[in-house]
Amino acid sequence: MLCLGLSGGLSKIYENSLDLPNTFMHDGAAVLVRDGRVIAAVEEERLNRIKHSNKLPRRSIQYCLEYAGVQLSDIDRIAYYATEAYCNAMLERLLISQPHTSMPLDAKLLLCELLAQEFGTEVDPSRISFVSHHLSHAWSAFSMSGFEQSLILTIDGGGDFLSGLLAVGSGTEIKPLATFPENDSLGLLYLETIKYLGYGLFDEYKVMGLAPYGNPAPHRELFEQFYELSDNGGYRVYLDRIGPTLLRSIQVRRKGMPFTQQHKDLSASLQEALERIVFHVLRHHSEVTGIKRLSLAGGVAHNCTLNGKLLRSGIFQDIFVQPAAHDAGCALGAALMMSNELGQPTPRERLQEVYWGPDLGSDRTVEQELIAWGGHLDIERCDDVAGRAAEWIANGAVIGWMQGRSEFGPRALGNRSILADPRPATNKDRINAIVKKREGYRPFAPSVLEESAHEFFELPDSRPEFPFMNFVVPVRESKRNLLGAVTHVDGTARLQTVSRNTNPAYWEVINAFRKRTGVPILLNTSFNNNVEPIVDSVADAVTTFLTTDLDGLVVGSFLVRKRTATREDWSRLAVSLPPYSSLHQVRAYTALDHQETLCEIRTGPSSREAVRVSPELFELLMRIEGEARLGDILDVLALNQTQHETLLNELRGLWEQRSVRLNPMRACASAEPLSSSINR
Repeated sequence: MLCLGLSGGLSKIYENSLDLPNTFMHDGAAVLVRDGRVIAAVEEERLNRIKHSNKLPRRSIQYCLEYAGVQLSDIDRIAYYATEAYCNAMLERLLISQPHTSMPLDAKLLLCELLAQEFGTEVDPSRISFVSHHLSHAWSAFSMSGFEQSLILTIDGGGDFLSGLLAVGSGTEIKPLATFPENDSLGLLYLETIKYLGYGLFDEYKVMGLAPYGNPAPHRELFEQFYELSDNGGYRVYLDRIGPTLLRSIQVRRKGMPFTQQHKDLSASLQEALERIVFHVLRHHSEVTGIKRLSLAGGVAHNCTLNGKLLRSGIFQDIFVQPAAHDAGCALGAALMMSNELGQPTPRERLQEVYWGPDLGSDRTVEQELIAWGGHLDIERCDDVAGRAAEWIANGAVIGWMQGRSEFGPRALGNRSILADPRPATNKDRINAIVKKREGYRPFAPSVLEESAHEFFELPDSRPEFPFMNFVVPVRESKRNLLGAVTHVDGTARLQTVSRNTNPAYWEVINAFRKRTGVPILLNTSFNNNVEPIVDSVADAVTTFLTTDLDGLVVGSFLVRKRTATREDWSRLAVSLPPYSSLHQVRAYTALDHQETLCEIRTGPSSREAVRVSPELFELLMRIEGEARLGDILDVLALNQTQHETLLNELRGLWEQRSVRLNPMRACASAEPLSSSINR
């Protein structure tokens, strides 16, 4: 029995985004379940390279089918992560706001049409199910928890006109106890507040990291105006009060401005308010039901600080947080729910690993990928990559580490990671500045050998493993100075324990570092820069390696260093626009009495996602049909050496921002010849 779960949007990658609520149609993914067990899963962003992709997860579906060796016609049930009524209501809203949009107002018909277009096969509508968004979240957590019975809480921004669900899972059934309306959304409480801190949608985790630098007391009474707790474990949120109150009470931070202590205190108050509400709900329902186990999902369940405090509170004996708790995890829940409905429930086993994505491929395939980059890389095959990588790290290197199948979810769990020495506090600042290019306060996670975790971290006796970075836990006071790069300002860390059974390659590199330093821990952060999703393929890894200041790269059995590429090496690469990019010329005022023609690359449907480019580069990019050799397009104009370097540097800057693509020359084999005239 094969069940395919889907999340994400209902438009193709090259089409403009549908004008729908921010709480719907993002984090696209596909998950394939056979007889109750996950066999393949990947988020669409890993493959189409659009963060939080709101597109139809076509490539994710294709990967799942290819991994299983089946066709779309072989799938018994396709499950989409929202109810049909909700999807139809969103399509009607779209028609009202964009009356010239041409698409059916029937979500099932639209999905059938898209799948038929993308996969060349008709899909019987009876094989498509639209399932409750929050039940999808709930099934994703309870089915994977290993619990015979638990309370289940799902909390997020919104979905199906709700923002949360409280339920009891027992055996193969989930029974709802309460739902939370969208206007009481804890996700929206968080999102509405962080607007005044210079952040927006998908930035919530940044504010969670800022909160420990603040004191909640100065704004505690202010935040108590934004919510109300009731005697029965219920609550209300007053979203309409947040903006007017904060505008009168704080200095609003704009994006890029420095953080004041007031901003840090506001972050701490927001975190405290969230924790107070969630504790109120869960404490009441645990007492009423007598249930002492908890399963969590929904975007708010990625708040690791909240999860850690729940774990240490004593309210529950055990807590399971589904590692892809955001909307991509709904694809998992939808598939598991359908499998259960068709008589193939998930075995009652605790989830141990989520390495469900695409594999690197064979050593030969990896080697060919690396060799194709010619003068840009030095490549060495090695029989002991763990030992050599540990040596690099112990000597101060920050490296990319890539092995096996990619992880499902937002965390790099040792197969698509950036690794460094966890001891020097300066490593945190260095990686934030030279690789991630983000705020300096942002913390990094420690990956520790499972058998050594209790020596360095304060953990419950009942929990020897924390494999998914879902919980913030205290670092033992005696170890905080030692672990300067991974211990947050409040003495905590977002922990990952690594088992030799579930990820032997990652365990080996940490153990090799232990042998050299006596510390069985590595700093682990996601292998990406600040403008892209986590890398998935070898090509992604090389691109990130060459556009950041990483010191080294380990891919499979290969050690990789950078070479100083010549102008000829760069000229041999192919240049193209990603499917999500487009070229635009606009006439605009640049002064009160002066207009200019401006050239832009847009990576989204509006000018807000635009990057300015020179007229010369714009003209050259307009000449490309598909992709072309970089040297060829530079030769179109008679450039002197200085102009050549200027244009090449501009292209490299756009590549760093992922507005253009540069690939080895072999990618151009089927490209059309360079046009001799501009394609308007």
